[in-house]
Amino acid sequence: MSRRLISTGSPFEKAAGFSRAVIDGDFAFVAGTTGYDYATMTTPADVTGQTRNCFETIEAALKDGGFAMADIVRATYYITSPSDADAVLAICGENLGDIRPAATLLVVAGLLKPEMKVEIEVTAKRRTT
Repeated sequence: MSRRLISTGSPFEKAAGFSRAVIDGDFAFVAGTTGYDYATMTTPADVTGQTRNCFETIEAALKDGGFAMADIVRATYYITSPSDADAVLAICGENLGDIRPAATLLVVAGLLKPEMKVEIEVTAKRRTT
């Protein structure tokens, strides 16, 4: 299987020179995904809405590449405020509670734009069984 690039259609992907996801064999590498709705290029003000949007974008990218959420083996969560951790982790649990990938949560000084409160990246491996 050849390398395949997945895009959300966001103009930022082309301008910044990256893909939402790269499919390489049985692996999918999904780039750090913030809470934007890429159809409207808007983001909710609250971290819960942003986290939900992250997972919607991630799921769509995985599906486009022939993967399912159940294929996720690794997740990294970046938040800009420790006070947002409980809200973010609750949405992570809703989406990944049965999958239980290896995961890391990092509190960072900031993301690219001040309205961004959360960014999530995942790696998936196609299941063979």
